[in-house]
Amino acid sequence: MKIPFNRPARVGAEIEHIRDAIHRAKLSGDGRYTAACQAEISRLAGGGNCLLTHSCTAALEMSMLLIDLVPGDEVILPSFTFVSTANAVVLRGATPVFIDIRPDTLNLDERAVEEAISSRTRAIVAVHYAGLPAEMDVLNAAADRHGLVVVEDAAQAIGATYRGRSAGSLGAMAAFSFHETKNVISGEGGALVVNDPRFVDRAEIVREKGTNRRQFLRGAVDKYTWVDIGSSYLPSELVAAYLYGQFEQFDAIQQDRMQTWTRYAEALGGLEALGFGLPHCPDHCTHNGHIFYLIAPTAVLRDRLIAAMKADGIDTPFHYVPLHDAPFGRKVGRSIGDLAVTDDISSRLLRLPLYFGAGEDAERVIERVWHHARLLAG
Repeated sequence: MKIPFNRPARVGAEIEHIRDAIHRAKLSGDGRYTAACQAEISRLAGGGNCLLTHSCTAALEMSMLLIDLVPGDEVILPSFTFVSTANAVVLRGATPVFIDIRPDTLNLDERAVEEAISSRTRAIVAVHYAGLPAEMDVLNAAADRHGLVVVEDAAQAIGATYRGRSAGSLGAMAAFSFHETKNVISGEGGALVVNDPRFVDRAEIVREKGTNRRQFLRGAVDKYTWVDIGSSYLPSELVAAYLYGQFEQFDAIQQDRMQTWTRYAEALGGLEALGFGLPHCPDHCTHNGHIFYLIAPTAVLRDRLIAAMKADGIDTPFHYVPLHDAPFGRKVGRSIGDLAVTDDISSRLLRLPLYFGAGEDAERVIERVWHHARLLAG
């Protein structure tokens, strides 16, 4: 029986909520379910103003619009991230400046930020890899010294914390994802949480195609019109209805994922004696069980392990191809240093299947990982 890397799950009243949205005859965005999801996301993210979007990519693009990036500006971000992080910068004509990651948490190396800052730097994007927040105090201090904006790419981090504070509350803005591979899902979907008051009103306008429609609906203006740049970033009520069904079961989802993550950590800890690396979570952080990864001793062994697991019907993919070395990344970005950790980690990392209800599947994954690792590393 094949075990996929991800298996999207319906966990509660998702279908019932979709039927209700249809019954209400409100299928476009910003209806009852959009509002309900925004309230839940705001609560989990520390209370910022939340705007549901059709993807995390859209939320990241909104954040770069809101800080008024122009050609010649620069934004610092890790090379070890998904392309949407950099594309949001490039779409404004600005330059992504790639820095290395830490070898322990795989988050951007906060010690590399100062060297990357120039007179053209406008922002730092902190990616919370595998649902583990980056070192935000250091990043925010650097931003304060240089007058920069910090944006959290919290695509993977709903429910995680840093020094007791929620992911999503740690920067001026934060982008979340509800893609089907995430902890809480709607197929596609995202949200922008705005914590800096400077951006709150304009965020509504940018999300509504550059119009002041939300102000009109609140009665703040007597008509709505085109007042700024923007695009269509709203999801439909059908997407929001499904997502709300997931948020109703948020605690159960998290408990289930953390059980699988913890089972992997306990059962596979002995792989360190064979030269494998496992996830590390600093004491001042909590992660959300989004990804469990292994770092093989060599790139060749990683590739052989992926192939062996695939032959067993188990999907254990790698990621990411470093952006600084991608064809378009070389064309539009620049790098600080040789990014040796990024290159090394990306060549040796693989991810294990992790999804709601993965319990029995995880036991087979553990058994086959041990079997192949002993053979390959021995």
